[in-house]
Amino acid sequence: MATFDRRAFLRTTGLAGLALGLAACGDNGTATSGSSSASGADGFGAVKLQLSWKKNVEFAGEYFADTNGYYKAAGFTQVELLSGGGSGTSVESGLATGRCWAGLSAPTITAPAVLQGAPLKIVGATFQKNPFAIISLSKNPIKEAKDLAGKRIGVQDSNELVWNALLKANGLDASSVTRVPFQSDPSMLTSGQLDGYVGFVTSGPVNLRLQGHDPEYLLLSDAGLPLVAETFTVTQETIDNERDKLKAFLTAEIKGWKDAVADPAKSAELAATVYGKDQNLDVKEQTEEAKMQNELVVTDDVKNNGLFTMTPELIEQNIASLAKAGLNIKAEQLFDLSILDEVYQADPSLKLS
Repeated sequence: MATFDRRAFLRTTGLAGLALGLAACGDNGTATSGSSSASGADGFGAVKLQLSWKKNVEFAGEYFADTNGYYKAAGFTQVELLSGGGSGTSVESGLATGRCWAGLSAPTITAPAVLQGAPLKIVGATFQKNPFAIISLSKNPIKEAKDLAGKRIGVQDSNELVWNALLKANGLDASSVTRVPFQSDPSMLTSGQLDGYVGFVTSGPVNLRLQGHDPEYLLLSDAGLPLVAETFTVTQETIDNERDKLKAFLTAEIKGWKDAVADPAKSAELAATVYGKDQNLDVKEQTEEAKMQNELVVTDDVKNNGLFTMTPELIEQNIASLAKAGLNIKAEQLFDLSILDEVYQADPSLKLS
């Protein structure tokens, strides 16, 4: 690996975050984790986890891990949840500066940082399928990538990399689709200005349905561009020197996400009334989003292998998708799932029952 130039990385990582970010269609939140009681002498103290977006139900597992004392039981006096998104610091630059100990990010953001020399690794993936989707209406549905031809599709500037990779993955000429400047206003779809838009499947279809519309969606992961999301990202130094601490943290996270998967309504309640209580989140909407995101979190492989795990096949698919986005990186440069393997070997009961 090339020598890591911290200053050069910090100068460019903000731009990378804007260009390659998830552009989540979420809501704001500024509450912090509340567990602060002291642990034993062999505890791990306090750490900061930076979220990929502002606090909503997307981070239900973290809320359960905090609320139900799993972080504390794992030996942490506190795991502070730092909001991400907007104009905030990216996870990757937060790790470089020590602002956070771990973060939730995505391969499309972490890979460029690694290619710039940042000593980072992805050690697990909450979402086995990225929430990115082409969202349309059933009266004019986009069910397959080939249906994009001749359509007007809203694409945010921050999603350009993923959009271009989708076209490449499906052999579509950019001139065959009319790309329309887009922020996040679904009324452009319902009013007929757009035939579809790139957005999050966890929020877009839910909001449209609550407004009385009949949405369709095509996950990019099911359209030739498989990518994971909400990936646990840490420094190589943490893997090398704090392995037990990292395993304890991931154990608490697994327990939190098992609870979140089992109880979407409680997930929504925690998001709307505790962690994002100042953001006017709608409990009904957040509940539906929680149900939708469970489909991205729990797959057949996850049922067999455990939450956050990635099969070798899924890792290679992600590497191939990144290459379509112009990010040529090797699996061993970006992923290290050995820590999770050790967690599940030590306690198989952590797997979903």
